[in-house]
Amino acid sequence: MALRDSWHRALVYFGLAEDRPFVDEFEIERQRAREDELARERDRERAERMRPTPEPEAEMEDRYRERPNVRRLSSRRRPRGDDFDDIFADDEPRGSRPTTVLRPVERRNGDVRVHLVIPKSFNDAQQVADRFKQSIPVVLNLQATDNDLAKRLIDFASGLTYALDGGMQRIAHKVFMLTPRNVQISAEEKAELIEKGFFNQS
Repeated sequence: MALRDSWHRALVYFGLAEDRPFVDEFEIERQRAREDELARERDRERAERMRPTPEPEAEMEDRYRERPNVRRLSSRRRPRGDDFDDIFADDEPRGSRPTTVLRPVERRNGDVRVHLVIPKSFNDAQQVADRFKQSIPVVLNLQATDNDLAKRLIDFASGLTYALDGGMQRIAHKVFMLTPRNVQISAEEKAELIEKGFFNQS
């Protein structure tokens, strides 16, 4: 564009071409923008004039009452102190399973059925997983293991309990109890495990 303008100016200088009148491109753009805005304004006004008057509320309710896919919400009264309305209060929680308390922790002659694992290598993690998948609570005693192995086994156990919807809790220093889904071990049963010497609480 610059070369063409320079060439044209040279031709004008020597009288071989006529000078073009100056055109302000920015002014042209502003003029187009004003025209577009006026056209949009006219369209809005036309749409306002053509808009139907709103129907009375009763007619609108009758129209929606006939539709099978519309569900009426009950008008619940909230206590005065509430600042919010829980719209999901009537729904069942998604992804949750019914939590019935199963008691696979059996008592035989006063014994609590829990599997104790004192790992010597990472291969003992297989034993933990097998018992856990059988819904048997597992006590993982890491007091005698080195720190690197203990970290690996804790990572494994936490992944196992997460994947199978179980629970994991620390019950003593470097001792963890893994409880399968829907299994609860009461405080009394935990106390019995401590008394029976399942692990050394240091």
